[in-house]
Amino acid sequence: MENLYADRIEALREMMRGRGWDAVVFSGSDPHGSEYPAERWKQVEWLTGFTGEAGDVVVTLDHAGLWTDTRYFIQANRQLAGTGVELHKTRVPEQVLIPAWLRAHFDADAVIAVDGLCQSAGAIAELAEAFTVLSVPNLLDAFWEDRPGVPQTPVFTVETGESRAEKLAWLRAYLEERDCDEILLTALDEIAWILNVRASDIEYNPYVISYLLVSRDDARWFVLKEAVEDPETEAAFRAVEEDGVTLCRYDEIALALDDRDGRLLIDEGTLNYHLFSLLDRPVLSGTSPVGLRKAVKNPVEIARMRSVHVRDGVAMERFLYWLERSLSSDRRVTEWDAALQLGRYRAEIPGYQGDSFETISAWGEGAALPHYITPHTDAPVLEPRGLYLVDSGGQFLDGTTDITRTVPLGPCTDLEREDYTLVLKGHIGLATAVFPEGTAGCQIDALARIPLWRALRNFGHGTGHGVGFFLGVHEGPQDIRQNFNRQPLMPGMITSNEPGIYREGLHGVRHENLVLCVDGGQNAFGHWLRFETLTLCHFDTSAVIPELLTDDERAWLNAYNARVRDELSPLLPPDVAAWLAEKTLPL
Repeated sequence: MENLYADRIEALREMMRGRGWDAVVFSGSDPHGSEYPAERWKQVEWLTGFTGEAGDVVVTLDHAGLWTDTRYFIQANRQLAGTGVELHKTRVPEQVLIPAWLRAHFDADAVIAVDGLCQSAGAIAELAEAFTVLSVPNLLDAFWEDRPGVPQTPVFTVETGESRAEKLAWLRAYLEERDCDEILLTALDEIAWILNVRASDIEYNPYVISYLLVSRDDARWFVLKEAVEDPETEAAFRAVEEDGVTLCRYDEIALALDDRDGRLLIDEGTLNYHLFSLLDRPVLSGTSPVGLRKAVKNPVEIARMRSVHVRDGVAMERFLYWLERSLSSDRRVTEWDAALQLGRYRAEIPGYQGDSFETISAWGEGAALPHYITPHTDAPVLEPRGLYLVDSGGQFLDGTTDITRTVPLGPCTDLEREDYTLVLKGHIGLATAVFPEGTAGCQIDALARIPLWRALRNFGHGTGHGVGFFLGVHEGPQDIRQNFNRQPLMPGMITSNEPGIYREGLHGVRHENLVLCVDGGQNAFGHWLRFETLTLCHFDTSAVIPELLTDDERAWLNAYNARVRDELSPLLPPDVAAWLAEKTLPL
């Protein structure tokens, strides 16, 4: 397997020599800037063996490098071993990003080839200023013989509390305000939100691979890939057409962009470079308004997200009960067994449509990798000691969930208990935050880190990401992290609260709930906001060092666990409810 990737890279170099290319740059995305690309566009994985969600590759005639961030350093070192691909670290003080690295190794006359379909116009802009950039769509087709096609799964409509017609009318009003004739939407979550449609074209994401071109007078949805024979899809297409949207073939988008000469609004952050390079008309480049609009959930979406978190909490408590009872009875349970069992419980929830990401089920040193991939075969066996971390979520007709719980499987070391408690303190610090209107996530990120910083500890990933309503589990434009993002947190936004700590070779801890930004009141000092916790699943207090908690932190923990018990117990089997009552006794 190691030689397989080295052979693929060498085949690429043969192509480069024949065409006079100095370097080839690949991204881990697709023509729509997706975080999770369909199998067809997993070019980084096919070429290097790296399976992380964030990674870009540069191949030159004498070097191959993967650029990825702190979440994947351990994973990348393991997966790249023997391939000849070198890890280049990002989100570290000494980082050298791809444009700077290329400038240090090549003169201005260098030719850089990219698969322009899978690179955003914004990402290529800096390269194009320094070098000659060639867009070569699907360049790996020359030797990726069994490359999958563009997926097409059944399409269906959803109720979100706001009609398709209302959303299109809002978007057209936005065009008029900006003096634009059309807007091209390429981000799949934005298209799904506008049209109130869902599918399974991408694993874990209920998206339809398509483009949407909306003018002040009409709309064209570039979605047709093959003959439609599915009744549900036909019904969904009819419903969309009834709202004045014309269906077009997916591969006709390039021609359609030349049909008119009006002013086109584009988002270079999501529009792929290939389509961007074909534009020959007036354009206004800016951030798509759809991302922010859909991030602020309407009352129907909020009510349904609250409801689905109750049912998701029932599945989580049933799973944690099963896990504890299995280990106490000496049953052999692997990390993969546990992941499957949690999936079974979640699949029993009404409206379940699949997981929102691949479940991370990790015990001991596996949990020290923030984005650990649980082995499907020969997975580590759970032992009745130390800390077990499970990060999981579901996609439901009523919303999207994402939760992490770290639980003791037996006796824990003093260091494990200390890390567990400090991370919990950080979680509580953010959960109880009150902040003035206009505050960005980067301005309150430190609330989740202060307990760790005081102990000279830290974690490398962000503290919070936006979550969609039966859409992506990782969405923006808001986040809570140290990187500067000026987008204010707004009432109706749902964001994760997930501080952690990771000790390579030992253990990892992460405590994650989803929180809803809500009104916090008005006074002489201004308008205030706070968080409402949506996730319902108890925090195990047996690993907590009580002396490290303040009175306020202890009160929050006890109140949260009591709320979990009161809301979930009536929905749990009697034995699980009795167990939960013991687990949620006040600390």
